Amino acid sequence: MRPRIALTTGEPAGIGPEIALAALDPAPLADVTLIGDSTLIAERAALLRRPPPDVIIQHVPLVSAARPGHLDRRNGPYVLAVLDIAIEGCRSGHFDAIVTAPVQKSLINDAGIPFSGHTEYLAERTATPRVVMMLAGPTAHGPLRVALATTHLPLGRVSAALTQDGLLETLRILDRDLRLRFAIANPRIAVAGLNPHAGEAGHLGREEIDVIRPAIESARGAGIDAEGPLPADTLFVPHTVQRYDAVLAMFHDQGLPVLKYATFGQGVNITLGLPFVRTSVDHGTALDLAGTGRADVGSMRAALELAAQLAASER
Repeated sequence: MRPRIALTTGEPAGIGPEIALAALDPAPLADVTLIGDSTLIAERAALLRRPPPDVIIQHVPLVSAARPGHLDRRNGPYVLAVLDIAIEGCRSGHFDAIVTAPVQKSLINDAGIPFSGHTEYLAERTATPRVVMMLAGPTAHGPLRVALATTHLPLGRVSAALTQDGLLETLRILDRDLRLRFAIANPRIAVAGLNPHAGEAGHLGREEIDVIRPAIESARGAGIDAEGPLPADTLFVPHTVQRYDAVLAMFHDQGLPVLKYATFGQGVNITLGLPFVRTSVDHGTALDLAGTGRADVGSMRAALELAAQLAASER
């Protein structure tokens, strides 16, 4: 049996509907259900001169008609309704994986619904105590995988959010999913420090001494091959980073700019720790490109292909 994938169309005013359509050509090695407003999908296909998609469409009605590039906060609940259907489909066993098109976080919040991102929302809706956001993509030196110890937090709150127990659990999830879903027998994980030069022996901050290093030592005691804390400015030098199967960065903009520079357009966002596979694109809604036909479908196609591979490996 082929994996069954729920493909959400994301923010209706953005590029989500059109890259979802484009990613279905050529047909992936999975049975895909496209979730979103059927009229919107038909309109976007016609606008891009594409035939109607040859997949099941699960209709979710828009609250307000969507125009490419023009946000409408009335559609905030619609965006989450689409995502909820995909989540419930995975929880019930109807789907094996979710692939998500990008959403506009500000629009959902402007609609009066607190929302910090797909990763946090998926954790909440599945009652998963901790999930790990990881992006992965190909480089000239091999695959690059960057996981995050914290996700969508203001920089001033990162230090307080880092705890020994939290980092240890993050390393456990990362190690487990690299083994089970990515078939890496003995994952090697590089752990970045938080401060410049990994704290310079405490002269530039004590988080490495008080939090990060003890967590790494506990992880190593549990059989996890983790190394660090390593200075982030030299960790990503090719001859260093290629020695590892994944990097654990301490915050969003420590690790992801490097990965996106190296893999943008082919990178995939994966949520580790969930009871099902979830992948997504490595970019946002690109409102300026919506409806133009110029949006790059590479990341969405890669997300769909990886979801199919990971879901098939679990069957």
